[in-house]
Amino acid sequence: MSLCEPAAVDPPRDVSCLHSSCGTGDSVASLDDIVIDSTANESSEEESAGEREEEAGANSDLIHSSTCIPSEQPPHIQTVSAHRPDSLSLAVAESDLWTSRGDGEVKLRMGDSGIAAEPPLTVDQMFKSAVERFGRYTALGWREGEQTKTLSYKEYYQACRTAAKSFLKLGLERYHGVGILGFNSAEWFISDIAAILAGGFAVGIYTTNSPEACQYVAENCKANIIVVENQKQLQKILQIQDKLPHLKAIIQYKDALKEKRPNLYTWADFMELGRDESDTQLDGIIATQKPNQCCTLIYTSGTTGQPKGVMLSHDNLTWTALSVGCHVRLTEATKSQEIVVSYLPLSHIAAQMVDIWVTMKVGGATYFAQPDALKGTLVNTMREVRPTAFMGVPRVWEKMQEKMKSTGAKSSTVRRKVAVWAKGVGLQTNLRKMNQNGAVVRTPVNYRLAKKLVFTKVRKALGLDRCTKCYTGAAPITKDTLEFFLSLDIPLYELYGMSESTGPHTISQSEAFRLTSCGKVIPGCETKIHSPDEEGNGEICFWGRHVFMGYLNMADKTKDALDDEGWLHSGDLGKHDENGFLFITGRIKELIITAGGENIPPVPIEDAVKEALPLVSNAMLIGDKRKFLAMLLTIKCQVNGDTGAPEDELTPEAIELCRKLGSSATRVSEIAGGRDRVIHAAIQDGINRVNENATSNAQRIQKWTILGQDFSIFGGELGPTMKLKRPVVMKMYKEQIEHFYKEVVTPSTPDNPMPSK
Repeated sequence: MSLCEPAAVDPPRDVSCLHSSCGTGDSVASLDDIVIDSTANESSEEESAGEREEEAGANSDLIHSSTCIPSEQPPHIQTVSAHRPDSLSLAVAESDLWTSRGDGEVKLRMGDSGIAAEPPLTVDQMFKSAVERFGRYTALGWREGEQTKTLSYKEYYQACRTAAKSFLKLGLERYHGVGILGFNSAEWFISDIAAILAGGFAVGIYTTNSPEACQYVAENCKANIIVVENQKQLQKILQIQDKLPHLKAIIQYKDALKEKRPNLYTWADFMELGRDESDTQLDGIIATQKPNQCCTLIYTSGTTGQPKGVMLSHDNLTWTALSVGCHVRLTEATKSQEIVVSYLPLSHIAAQMVDIWVTMKVGGATYFAQPDALKGTLVNTMREVRPTAFMGVPRVWEKMQEKMKSTGAKSSTVRRKVAVWAKGVGLQTNLRKMNQNGAVVRTPVNYRLAKKLVFTKVRKALGLDRCTKCYTGAAPITKDTLEFFLSLDIPLYELYGMSESTGPHTISQSEAFRLTSCGKVIPGCETKIHSPDEEGNGEICFWGRHVFMGYLNMADKTKDALDDEGWLHSGDLGKHDENGFLFITGRIKELIITAGGENIPPVPIEDAVKEALPLVSNAMLIGDKRKFLAMLLTIKCQVNGDTGAPEDELTPEAIELCRKLGSSATRVSEIAGGRDRVIHAAIQDGINRVNENATSNAQRIQKWTILGQDFSIFGGELGPTMKLKRPVVMKMYKEQIEHFYKEVVTPSTPDNPMPSK
């Protein structure tokens, strides 16, 4: 059976529908260390990911000819023939498409045909279908000491039901939250799904949240129960426990309890509560659940104010999992099981969609990384698990890149020369493939040699030797990083979306991607560019069954996000190229409007500076309501492995760059504020090169400074997904920013170069 063919499931429950017409770590080996003698023995255990991908490309019509075929819609489903509106005159009543009530229901954006017309499912229906098809297959895996432990789909589902009965016994009420605060684990997944089965809301809480931030989320979702990982997270909840009137119990799923308290349970004790309970109550609740009701809350990271609770319905999760799996051509376990590694924050929709829902849809196996994954152990898990698909935020890919480059710089001259040659071959070959739009391209002999000498070994060292799908998303990634991995025969496929679209809206594919593009829309959804300018740039708007229900208890905010037609306004600026690829060009709220009235998107200029200056870690453009542009810069530095705080010591790559420029600096403090004249001059030279490509004088950077420390989640400048929190940075560095504008400078021209600072 192909992924997108209909599966036998329980009949969908009654639901109002609306038709539309829409069709990194320290142990990462360097590139040069992996280059070995071409006569060395190679493992023949499995063909490489690249070889399988080439073969799949040649036979893609045959392999996927049966995918994405819609099932016939059962005759008993009641639908309303109301197509997706195209004009403002077709306003839809607010109660139809959205709600801000936790117990509310919405009309689904059903399509007339294709995948958008697939019958809606609840989470329980999708899970039971997975158990029927993949019951004996591994669903979850993790390391416990020296052992690998697993749960089959049948065991996984039973554990979720037991946990759901335990939640009910502890007093979980309908439409109340179960907060989950901890690193990715089987217990996290089970708590999430059990909360949904029991009629509550699954609510992930960022592990970096302060006690006050945890309190806000718990209050907002009326959490009856909070599940924490360990003593550290428990302490946050104990500090605010008295301020949470709805809280009835706390469960700790790792480590032994350090003290006994009323209504505080270990995971084992918690699971025992429901083990012998009757199924009657749980089955009764499941029977009343509808696909158009809320089951999950995703709290936005709050970069521009208090977090908002994004309400996602059963259909949001189950249908998006179907569409995404179909779009990226995942295979079902009965044919070849997909393997993923779970390590990104599960409080974010991207990780939930990939690790829980899409994987479940195809019967894949999710293996959990160690809690210190991003401090260096992720690559060890990758090598052990060898995922078939891998999702990384840009910082993960950047850390891999930095480590490989810094280690490679220490390699012998011969190894470095071979690496440079291979990367040149890899980049040119893959760019040629990319521009052929998936057509079979004859691979040159030098590419096959480079693959044998370098690419295969790089993949193996990173644990990507059988990974055919490497994705990046959640934040912008630089062209430099994309080209670096492309040159190593590891294309990174960008995806784009938001919490309010249940994760992905567009995804790049192996046969359809462009550098710096976020790809094309997933099946059954549509993109509209609202009020485009002469270059085609406008606000990106979404339509589809992945669009959220509304913000919990925030009707006004919901109306701001959804227009009268039901289109979700992303707040992002973008445009399509002639082939339909989506490019993000900025964010409306981030637009800098100078005192002269010119609108300037900061991200392209910031990216250009980082590309021109490899020493720079972060760049933030300043200039809103100002007479000229200025920029805050940070330098690449070491990060504290325990706290994530930036340290004063430069990264090995940064030190190497300083040496090449003629500087002996080894610390940020030796460079910040213009202390190192050599580095200062080099940065000014890079800024000048960026300014030469500016479309107008108003878009030239006229002043800049190097800050004393890098931006970080620890410091508050970055959000949980590494997005820049501009209002926070503006406040933190107000003094430096004001210093830029104490003296007015003459607008810069080629004949009037910028002042050095």
